[in-house]
Amino acid sequence: MEEYNEMELMICISSRLLEDGSVISVGTGGPCAAAMVAQKLYSPNLLITFEAGAVAPLLPSMPVSVGDSRTMFKAIQTTSMSEIMESLQRGMVDYCFLGGAQIDMYGNLNSTLIGSDYRHPKVRLPGSGGANDFGSLAWRTIVMTPQSSRRFVQKIDFITTPGYLTGPGAREKSGLPPGTGPYKVVTNLAVLGYDEETKRMMIESIHRGITLDDIKVNTGFELLIKGKIPSTEPPTKEELRVLRDEVDPLKLIIGKEAV
Repeated sequence: MEEYNEMELMICISSRLLEDGSVISVGTGGPCAAAMVAQKLYSPNLLITFEAGAVAPLLPSMPVSVGDSRTMFKAIQTTSMSEIMESLQRGMVDYCFLGGAQIDMYGNLNSTLIGSDYRHPKVRLPGSGGANDFGSLAWRTIVMTPQSSRRFVQKIDFITTPGYLTGPGAREKSGLPPGTGPYKVVTNLAVLGYDEETKRMMIESIHRGITLDDIKVNTGFELLIKGKIPSTEPPTKEELRVLRDEVDPLKLIIGKEAV
């Protein structure tokens, strides 16, 4: 069996979620690696955009920031952040990848603070950046993150980026476009999705070597379970070769521990 680490696992699984011809806006790190693997193996016409303004680059290797010149390699357009945000408002972005320090059962994300006092938090986090815009307006939001009870919580301390808020219909009542919202959560333990009726997070597959109890221990709320849960297909040799040799040969991302 091919050996791989947790970061490689999450990147390879995420790459399979992006269908050919779709439009994705990514930052750097694991999400960018997933988009690059998808473009090289599964979705050659995947159109990648970066918040800093690059449209449809053919990334030669892992950029270190959204303003890295590699994000514009063979791009069809180099525009501005406002143009990228406008494309979101016009409904032209199918996927975005987001993360956060906390996530709840409806996919709401907190990247602002830990604690109950906004002015005197226990931990001040980076904030939204463009996360709220992407989570509000992209059609599908994917989260790639390690799973722990500290991160997957019953109630997040601050809603930086709306998921399904309080449940069915809540996004629409808040003025967000119908049909948009959380799509998948890819963790080091499982692939999670959302129940169509309740909008709550549910288990879709469990990674090899992981038990249902492992997932429950590392989740601060009840995950829905429907029927028999399949095993996640592990990374293939070809996925790992492309990831290690072409996407991230310097191990800038896959050399890091998934925390």
